[in-house]
Amino acid sequence: MFFFNLSLGEFLALLSGTSATVVLLYLLDRSKQRLKVSTLRFWTPALEPAVERQRKRIQQPWSMLLQLISLLLLLLAIAQLRWGSPDEAARDHVLVMDTSAWMAARAGDSTYADQARANAKAWLKSLPTPDRVMLVRADSTAIPVTAFESKRGVIERAIDESRPGPSALRLESAMRLVDAIQRQHARARGEIVYAGAARVAGGEPTTWTGTPTNWRWLPVRGKVENAGIRRIGVRRAPNDPAQWQVFVSVRNYGMAPRRVPLEVRFGGAAWATRQLTIPPGGEQETSFEYRSKAGGLLEARLIGRDALSEDDRAILELPGERRLSVTVYTNDAESLRPVLGANARIDARYRRPQEFTPAEPGEVLIFDRVTPPNDLKSRAILIAAPGMGRPVSGAKLKRWRDDTAIGAGLRTQDLVFDAAMVLNLKPGAITVAEVDAGPVIVAEPGPPQRVLMGFQPLQTSMRFELATPLLFANVLKWLAPESFERWELNAGSPGTILANVDAAAPVEVRADQQTLPFTRDGGQVRFFMGAAGTVRVTDGQREIVYSLTLPEIAESDWTWPAGIRRGVPAASAWVANWRELWPWLAIGGAIGLLFEWLLFGLGRRALPPLFFRKRADEPAAWRVRRAS
Repeated sequence: MFFFNLSLGEFLALLSGTSATVVLLYLLDRSKQRLKVSTLRFWTPALEPAVERQRKRIQQPWSMLLQLISLLLLLLAIAQLRWGSPDEAARDHVLVMDTSAWMAARAGDSTYADQARANAKAWLKSLPTPDRVMLVRADSTAIPVTAFESKRGVIERAIDESRPGPSALRLESAMRLVDAIQRQHARARGEIVYAGAARVAGGEPTTWTGTPTNWRWLPVRGKVENAGIRRIGVRRAPNDPAQWQVFVSVRNYGMAPRRVPLEVRFGGAAWATRQLTIPPGGEQETSFEYRSKAGGLLEARLIGRDALSEDDRAILELPGERRLSVTVYTNDAESLRPVLGANARIDARYRRPQEFTPAEPGEVLIFDRVTPPNDLKSRAILIAAPGMGRPVSGAKLKRWRDDTAIGAGLRTQDLVFDAAMVLNLKPGAITVAEVDAGPVIVAEPGPPQRVLMGFQPLQTSMRFELATPLLFANVLKWLAPESFERWELNAGSPGTILANVDAAAPVEVRADQQTLPFTRDGGQVRFFMGAAGTVRVTDGQREIVYSLTLPEIAESDWTWPAGIRRGVPAASAWVANWRELWPWLAIGGAIGLLFEWLLFGLGRRALPPLFFRKRADEPAAWRVRRAS
């Protein structure tokens, strides 16, 4: 005989608490009640003065005893008292359902996931009725779905709701987790059952180093021949922003060579096709170039059908070309045309100073040796504008402030300016270049943002230096950073991502407006994304977009330790060597409380008078008090 639901200490604590409460209630005085009688003759003894004395004994011991026995029976029912040996109690099993992307592969008329669900239900039916089961879904992470549950309907619904996800299986970490859960929380350890194809992600351990004794594998059947898109990379050509460079990688997961037709579409129209011949277990990359200033959807797909259709198609949304609109007011357009025309991202228009109008379009305005209007509210570059500073001659460049965004990368020395102006610094202004007399290039954060140059670079010896186009590029990038963002787009699979970034730039990794944790090693950033989604990695002026919509396909087969059980066992003939007593105990406790209520409580009023006949030696007044 043993308790299944409570320990002996818990049972004794509940029993002592409830028993003490009942006894204390019986030691209290009963409250007086007002009675209506038919005649005054019963009140004669009642008018005599009552002698109050402290009650030191229980008035109705049989009522109290009946209540205590009834409460004892009910507590034994709550503790689930069983007749037999606890060694034959129910066991606690853990069922691990493989929900990785590989389980969506079709083998014959069904998928691996269908087979795994059928095997799991068959194993569940083979268990003894008292056994409990916890269901865990495993792909890149292992997530418990239920607690240890004895209701088979709950487990079957959880099995039916298990569907393949986008990531590959990490079986070694999943089995370590469920083994720890079973050791810590199971009352009697049962089996750890895995239902799936046992195919794990690349780079993961492919076996268990220990010697498990309670494992069971429910394998799926059928060979799978599949080829799929592994990743897509898209970026603009460095020398032509209107040209896209597209890289596609395709892998053969099967056991035989495959000839795979690859088609690339843009805006719904096919513009490139390739025939790829891939060896078994091999991967092949191919590249395309496409020229378009407009944005649109880029689609790569494999033509034909195989066992897994989810990795045969990938789509990326390409942004349109963005060019910076610059309006130049100058009397010497030819001097600025080469330096501005060298940057393909700049759309420059040249106007004479007298043609200025506030309605003139232009994201950035350049005033070359021209006084700008006083109420100018646009981002602007002022080059040697009259009245900006104090003129100097023969000044030698002292240094560039390379710790600023505009002065980054500028190293030119020994520059002597025949004519320049030392600029007046406003509060918050940033010095970019200076001579002994003071700053000659200043950036004003604004708003509006402005860059002031105390000299015309193309009218000095600086026109022969590589620093000149770099200076103008830095200035325009500082004024309009959105126009100089570099894009890289990638389609891939969820999991661990390794991105190459600028080693000197700050990095941010975001997914759906949330910041992701990452590790950084110089120019490489590593982060993990377990679900499908879009991740953006920014480093200065570049944004790398990862569209993680392709399934992460497993590459290696798990090697099971020797001696583990396989397949669905025969239906268990196990019979419990104990009997459940709690239903009878609960009924007995309820009957006891009912009799106590009828015999000693308010329920006695509902009984016929023959249960409470008058005794000859009982005074009238006592009968009245007793009847109360």
